[in-house]
Amino acid sequence: MEQLSGLDNFMLYDEQGNVYNHVAALGIYDPSTAPNGKTRFKDILHHFKSRMGEFPIFRRKLVTVPYGLDRPYWADVGEIDVEFHIRHIALPHPGDWRQLMIQVARLHSRPLDRSRPLWEIYVIEGLDKIPGMHAGCFALFLKFHHSAVDGQHGTALLEAVHAITAEETHAAPRHYVLPESSTGPTALEMLGNVAKNAVARTVGLSSLYVSTASKVGALLWQRLPKPFLADDGMTRKLPISAAPLTRFNHPLSANRVVDAVQFPLSDIKLIRQGIPGCTINDVFLSVCGGALRRYLYAKGELPDESLRALMANSANEKLITKRKLRSNEIGGTPIALGTDIQDPVERLHAVRAETVNAKHTAEGLGLNLFQDLLDNLPEAAGRALMRHGLLPLLNVSASNVRGPEVPLYVAGARLLSFFPVSIATDFVGLNLTGFSYNGVLWISLVACRNMLPDPGFFTDCLRHSFNDLLEAAKSISAVRAAAASPASNVYAIGSAGKPKPLPAGKTAPAKARAASSKASGKAAASTTPHSKLAGKPASKPATTKAVTNAANKESVP
Repeated sequence: MEQLSGLDNFMLYDEQGNVYNHVAALGIYDPSTAPNGKTRFKDILHHFKSRMGEFPIFRRKLVTVPYGLDRPYWADVGEIDVEFHIRHIALPHPGDWRQLMIQVARLHSRPLDRSRPLWEIYVIEGLDKIPGMHAGCFALFLKFHHSAVDGQHGTALLEAVHAITAEETHAAPRHYVLPESSTGPTALEMLGNVAKNAVARTVGLSSLYVSTASKVGALLWQRLPKPFLADDGMTRKLPISAAPLTRFNHPLSANRVVDAVQFPLSDIKLIRQGIPGCTINDVFLSVCGGALRRYLYAKGELPDESLRALMANSANEKLITKRKLRSNEIGGTPIALGTDIQDPVERLHAVRAETVNAKHTAEGLGLNLFQDLLDNLPEAAGRALMRHGLLPLLNVSASNVRGPEVPLYVAGARLLSFFPVSIATDFVGLNLTGFSYNGVLWISLVACRNMLPDPGFFTDCLRHSFNDLLEAAKSISAVRAAAASPASNVYAIGSAGKPKPLPAGKTAPAKARAASSKASGKAAASTTPHSKLAGKPASKPATTKAVTNAANKESVP
C-alpha cells in the first residue's frame, strides 16, 4: 500500500482547466536493423509486454480516499492490458515532419484516463517524407502522468524497456502473480489513516518551518547585502522580484504545439573548448536564451529585463536501478536566461553565473525543500504557494536531461532520435527541454498554441542561437591559438583603446573576436543574431555590458 507523495499529488490536483500534467517522449525507429528487416505491430506489443511486468508504473492505478480527505493511493491491477494502452495509428500522406509534430501535439493535448494505469504508447507509421528517414521507419510516442514519473526516472525507464542490441530478445511474457499486499487499501483503511497522516504532516511542517527559516535567513544575510560574485566577474542576486510579463505568462488554451531541433554533441564540445568552464547545461540554457531573445525581438516584445526559467534539478542523484523507480524527486530554481544580452559568449558567461548561484542557493535551502513543502502543506496551500510564490518569478520552464550514450532498440528496430515532450502550464506556457542521446542534443519545445503559433520559426531561432555561439567559440579558439604562437600579431582591445597582447587562457572580448573573424574571412555578423531577421546591416558586437531593449531599437541586436 503506497500513498502518493506531496509532489506526486500536486501533479494530480494541479491538473485543472487546460493544464495536463503528463510527460511524454517521441522516438523514431529504423526497422531495417531488425533480424528479418522489418518490425510488425505485434512484435512491438511482444517487446513491451515482455518487459513491463518488472515495473509497477505499468500496472498500478489510482485509488482515491473517500470524500477526498487524504491523498490517493496506488493499487496494482495485476496483468497489463497492452492492447488497450498501446495504440496503432498512421500519418496521412505525404507524412512529413510538420504532420508528425501536429499529430504529437494533438495526442499531447488529451488527458490520460485516471480509471486505468496512467500511461499510453502510440505506434505512428507513415513517416515517408521526413528527411533522413526511409520507408518503414516508425515513431513511438510514450506518455506518462507526471505523478508517476519524472525526467530522471523516465530516462531510467527508457533504458530499461529498450534493448541494447538489435538481436536481443526477451523471454516470452510471463504471467504476473498479484501480491496480496499490492491490491490497494480498503476504504476503511484509508479513512483510518487520515487522522494519523494529518498529525504527521503538522509536525513535519513545524519542523520544516524552523529549519527552513534559519536557512533562508542565512542566505539573505550572505547574498542580499553582498550580491553573489560569479566566476566571470558579474554580480547575481536571488530572483526576488517578479519576472517581466511576456506572451507566455497567461492562462493556457486547450491546444498545444510541439517541435524539436538537434545539435551534435561534437559541436557542443567545440563550444566548451573555446569557452572553458561551461557545461552542456549552460550551453543549453544559453541557446534557449538566445532563441527567446530573437523570437520576442521579431514580435516587437523583447523586455529590457532578462526572461527567467525554472531550471529543474534532481533532489536525489543516486543511481536509479530499473527495479527501483520511485516517485518524483525534483526541485527547481529560477534563473535568468540572458535574453537582455546580445553577445552570445557574454550571455553564456551570465548563464553560467546564474547556474552556479542557483546551485549554491538550492544547496543552502536543501535540495528536498520543494518536496518537503508539498509533502507537509495542505493541497490548497501547496497550490497557492506555486501559483502566487513561484510562477510569478518565471517566464518559461527549461530542463536538461542526460540520456543514453549508446543506440537502443525496440523489437530489433534501432532508435534513431529521441526527445521529451514535456508540460506547459498556466502562466508558464512554454517548456524547453534538452535531452542527449547517442551523440546528439535534442532541444524540444511544448507550448500553448495561442502563445506560440509558429513553432517552426522558434526552432529556427534555436538554430541561429546555437550557430552564433558556435561561431563565436571558434573565433575565441582561433584568437587563443594565434596568441599562443610566437609569431602572433593578434591583440586584444585595452581599456584605453590601445591594443595589448591577449593573455593566455583569457577570453577575447567581443570586438577582438569580431576582428579575428573578419580577418579570417568570416562575417562578423555571426555574433549579431537579428541582422538577417531584421534586414538591416549587422551592428557592432556588444561589449561586456548587457544591452537594453532601448538600445535594441536603435541598432539590430
